[in-house]
Amino acid sequence: MQEIIFVINESSEGGYEAEALGLSIFTEADSWSELKENIINAVSCHFDDNVQRIVRMHFVKDEVLTA
Repeated sequence: MQEIIFVINESSEGGYEAEALGLSIFTEADSWSELKENIINAVSCHFDDNVQRIVRMHFVKDEVLTA
């Protein structure tokens, strides 16, 4: 079974952006639950087969602090 890793970032306009590592699969959404659905749909559209895949979502939150 193939594993696909998505890097998730918060969008500057609000919501989330997702990009698959090593593949040309990108999607975005306003909510976390909508993002999960969009990722599943994007993976299904990218691979036109019936192979089941594991999708791992890696959320990245980049914060800058000053002290």
